[in-house]
Amino acid sequence: MRVISKRSGALLMIAMLTMPASGSLSAQQPDQLPDQSRADITVNGLPPAELSGMPEGPDIEGYISARGDEKIQVTSADGTRTVILISEGTEIRASKGLFGLNRSKLAADSLLNGLPVNVKTVQWRSGLVANQIKLRSSDLKTATMIRTGTAQGFNEQSAATEALRSRVSDIDQYNVKGTTNVHFDTGKAKLSARGKSDLCATADAADAMNNALILVVGYTDSTGDYEYNQQLSEKRASRVVNHLQQACGWKPYRMLTPTGMSEADPLGSNDTASGKAQNRRVEVNILVSKGLDGL
Repeated sequence: MRVISKRSGALLMIAMLTMPASGSLSAQQPDQLPDQSRADITVNGLPPAELSGMPEGPDIEGYISARGDEKIQVTSADGTRTVILISEGTEIRASKGLFGLNRSKLAADSLLNGLPVNVKTVQWRSGLVANQIKLRSSDLKTATMIRTGTAQGFNEQSAATEALRSRVSDIDQYNVKGTTNVHFDTGKAKLSARGKSDLCATADAADAMNNALILVVGYTDSTGDYEYNQQLSEKRASRVVNHLQQACGWKPYRMLTPTGMSEADPLGSNDTASGKAQNRRVEVNILVSKGLDGL
């Protein structure tokens, strides 16, 4: 790992693009929420599969901040948390064509933590049931990339997500404490033994810092066209994220959304073999918000 300073501005811009606007992060306390927005709402029985003819409920837009077997919690831009039940009749649709997702109808297991959604609801008993859930394929790709490899309970997921968002709610800058470059062979996304070791060492170093987050950014050299390199940079970033979480034990709620940057920001010249080797990399950046650094 090496301490960096020259490229901090670019990394901070990427970090800010991967975080929501601060206005979406001021969550209300549970006792300030209406009954249907409580995360611990109890509903007896399962919602019906046939939802037509039921009274319309509000449209809910936000991100999935927790989920259980038959329910999701959606946090809106103003911080309001709404628990919404999932029925067999709930229709889940994604935009087509991006990242190889060529189907529009999805299963309920596609509803991952952190996924932005727009939910049309109907009223049932004392709660709300999702009639239709809309999301973007690109958002699903990102959420899949960062999802945890271990099973977490509904309350644990909610607490983890809220803890992260409350820590960074009013912070717009980070200090870059260090970065590790993991390199790849041409056209490949396979991690080397050294790369795997370096990643766990970086996770250990970040874990020793208070309030540290990790930002993963994938890159390629100039070999191949832009579309191919964009997908390859995302695949490399995904492999690094998976290893950090599954092998190194890094918690997904302490990681900013990974980014693929294709051929951008080369470290070396793409006119030489040694320069291309430097550019075929994933950067793992340790960030601490300036407002929390030193606490």
